[in-house]
Amino acid sequence: MTKRLFAIALVFGATTLAWMILGGSIHSRTFETDSRLKNGVTGLWGGAQTQIAPSASFIKQPSQPAENSEQNKNLAIKLAAKEIKCELPLESSKIKTDIDLSHRQKGLLWYATYKVQYTGQYRFLNDSGVAQDVTITFTLPDKQAVYDDFVFRTHGKAWKSEPSPSGGIVNGVVNLAPGEAVLVEVGYRTQGMDSWRYQFGAGVGEVKNFQLSMDTNFRDIDFPADGLAPGKKEKTATGWRLTWDYKHLVSGANIGMVMPQKLQPGPLAGQIAFFAPLSLLFFMVAMLVIGVMKQIDIHPMHFAFISAAFFAFHLLLAYLADQVPFIWAFGLSAAVSVFLVVSYLRLIFGNRFAFGYAGLAQVVYLVLFSAAFFFKGLTGLTITVGAILTLFVLMQVTAKVNWKQVFEQKQQ
Repeated sequence: MTKRLFAIALVFGATTLAWMILGGSIHSRTFETDSRLKNGVTGLWGGAQTQIAPSASFIKQPSQPAENSEQNKNLAIKLAAKEIKCELPLESSKIKTDIDLSHRQKGLLWYATYKVQYTGQYRFLNDSGVAQDVTITFTLPDKQAVYDDFVFRTHGKAWKSEPSPSGGIVNGVVNLAPGEAVLVEVGYRTQGMDSWRYQFGAGVGEVKNFQLSMDTNFRDIDFPADGLAPGKKEKTATGWRLTWDYKHLVSGANIGMVMPQKLQPGPLAGQIAFFAPLSLLFFMVAMLVIGVMKQIDIHPMHFAFISAAFFAFHLLLAYLADQVPFIWAFGLSAAVSVFLVVSYLRLIFGNRFAFGYAGLAQVVYLVLFSAAFFFKGLTGLTITVGAILTLFVLMQVTAKVNWKQVFEQKQQ
């Protein structure tokens, strides 16, 4: 009996080593190519986008010396070099965004790509007390991205200097009388990946009369850890309408949306492979106990072929995951593995043992065990509950087994 258990342990160890190699291979295929594939997706779709609120400013000239002396001329030159940039207050912001999420798969990873349509109306007030040539500055969220239907205009006021884009920044100059306000409209359609954010400004700032409405075509919404939650949420036909509305806000936090991620075939297949020895261990223990209870002699070579069939599940899953949807790859791989085991044991021990015991145990310990990894955050609990239930059943059915007699019979 001791030699037989040792042989079974060798089979288990060899299969475990194969799983570790397979898991490492999946990890390598997934993450060593991730940067290259992600760069390709970013080149097509753009990266994570952060839209910064526009700003309005003017240049304040220092007072010039009254006397026209050589010393004063030098002072005037120094003062001209110390021109002061003054910011005008942003009195109100009304923004509308539509985010259309569409995942893209490359290799063993899914990327959360999206299209966004952005429109905003901003009101700036000249509170300097004198007429000013005001520069309106709008920074695009990604200078490498493509912007369609781009709009940058004023309402009821002509540009003194037409807007000119440069390096992802658009500037336009407008002349404002003392106390005069200007309404600036901006808008575009573009695309990005992973997340979209709106930033009020650098550090802690003051925000007046702010409203941002966001429509999504997905329901699994998530916000950045440093982001503000919407004050209002309404369900739409395809997703949510989220609204942030503030009359007077002082905050260093911003607004954002983190795109939901799909099940990642590569990392998931790797995790399942790395934890596969546990499923085989549970199965072997169950089969050994059933063998003792039903007086069925399961040879180590039987376990060797069964272990190979278990390994076939993970091997097939690893190479199907990037060819077909993951759930299909999982189901097909599981069906192949169960068929291998059941069809093999049926020829040796008959239909009852193959279907009633081995097939059922494989479904529980291989298929359902692996399916636990679909439920993020509950995998450990699921496996723990399964292990405890297995222990309970084994303890109950073997409580009256005379193990001394069992081992003596095996030795004879």
